[in-house]
Amino acid sequence: MNVLLVRHAIAEERDEFAMTGKSDDLRPLTPKGINKMHKNAAGIKTQLPTIQQIFSSPLVRAVQTADILSEYYPEAHRHCLPSLSPDRSMHDVLNTLQTEAYTNHTIALVGHEPDLCELATWLLTGHVNDWLPFKKGGACLLNFDSEVEAGQAQLCWALTPNQLRGLMVLD
Repeated sequence: MNVLLVRHAIAEERDEFAMTGKSDDLRPLTPKGINKMHKNAAGIKTQLPTIQQIFSSPLVRAVQTADILSEYYPEAHRHCLPSLSPDRSMHDVLNTLQTEAYTNHTIALVGHEPDLCELATWLLTGHVNDWLPFKKGGACLLNFDSEVEAGQAQLCWALTPNQLRGLMVLD
């Protein structure tokens, strides 16, 4: 099973959005973030031809990022996964992965930092750490050969947004 981890794209500034009086959960992507994420998704598509499931945090910026990813993978089933919200349990995310584990199946998880970084290092090493940070719109692909457990993943690739955009096929 492959697991694609994607950090949400560029969102409105936290402090500026806070002045609206709305919950940070509602903070959307910026037009620049939307534009760049389309290019990032096109780059991801060059490396990953299919995705069967796309899970996202319920926060607006992650949902919008997952929506853009879905445009490049229209066959993928979309789901909201509350455990991808900031400061939630990585064990709950792992339980979802275990439930969805199929051979040659690819699942995308769209979330937030530092949670994605910690999830990635935990899945790779079995220890929570922050040595694999994600830039906004960045992604990494993990693979589980057999059992889906913390410490059992293998890193296939980790790409920054600039690297993803560099992979786009130019017509």
